[in-house]
Amino acid sequence: MSTANNPYLQVSNLRVKFETHDGTVKAVDGVTFSVEKGKTLGIVGESGSGKSVTSLAIMGLHNPKSTLLQGEILVDGRNVVGMPDDKLRLLRGRDMAMIFQDPLTALHPFYTIGRQLVEAYRVHHKVTKAVAKKRAIEMLDRVGIPQPQRRFGQYPHEFSGGMRQRAMIAMSLINDPNLLIADEPTTALDVTVQAQILDLLNDLQREFHSAVILITHDLGVVSQVADDVLVMYGGRVAEYGTAQQVMKLPQHPYTWGLLASMPSLRGDPEADLLPIKGNPPSLLNVPPGCVFHPRCRYAMLKGGPCDREVPELLQLRTVDEPGHTVACHLPERQRIETYQEEISSVGVAQ
Repeated sequence: MSTANNPYLQVSNLRVKFETHDGTVKAVDGVTFSVEKGKTLGIVGESGSGKSVTSLAIMGLHNPKSTLLQGEILVDGRNVVGMPDDKLRLLRGRDMAMIFQDPLTALHPFYTIGRQLVEAYRVHHKVTKAVAKKRAIEMLDRVGIPQPQRRFGQYPHEFSGGMRQRAMIAMSLINDPNLLIADEPTTALDVTVQAQILDLLNDLQREFHSAVILITHDLGVVSQVADDVLVMYGGRVAEYGTAQQVMKLPQHPYTWGLLASMPSLRGDPEADLLPIKGNPPSLLNVPPGCVFHPRCRYAMLKGGPCDREVPELLQLRTVDEPGHTVACHLPERQRIETYQEEISSVGVAQ
């Protein structure tokens, strides 16, 4: 069983590769992290950084015929890498669940919301349809859907975007899972609805004491809800630490770029947002060395190791920040001084 010293989820040196007609896609390359029950890990990065691929690996949803998984994924001490499908199906929904990015495609359009909730509950509980229906209506009410008894008999297309997302959350939590993965749960929702969904996830986590992984590209969302933050780029970990460590003293140039491109209510209203120049790398042809070096303003390209050596994920030494790790060739003191210059020159919000 999981304890403070033995987190509910432990991912160690995870590698995910896809075989395609164009070659091998290195979607995830040596990712390590853990999540305790009652805690939220925010995984941040641009599209193509490996966030969703990591979450699907945890859920065991990759096609084994075209996907190579290496490493270890321990869910309450059980390794799901290589686990038979029948055992994985028992874990999904009961021990771990996922809120998908687009509930309109994740929910079946031909079945009512209620039928899908009832089915999700009865897969793991030997109860009558009446008992399962009562549980489903309770969950619809719990996630803030008005008139849950009437909504129980409606189809996904009859729900608004925010209501569909709430229905997905109800389905994910109907079996009280210990691990909940939310993949961009507020994408394409109005700002007010986004806030409601995030508040709902916070409330439900306190109630169910689940371990939560929140996948997003929005550091503003992470700063509100996450206990720890994992910054991914090009399938690798760029930075890992508590939310306070990463937001207050970020150590990787990619994290600086994400912060500089984020609007702030306390920043200069006339200042321009600074996008990260260039494009994310092709995972078919990953750059040698540090995967971020082609876009990095601080890469030591002239005689430096950035373009030929992969940086190790190392813990900070000169600052008393246990658990804060970064994969960067810049010396630690230089990174700290450089970030202070970044703050003063572009007004990055702290």
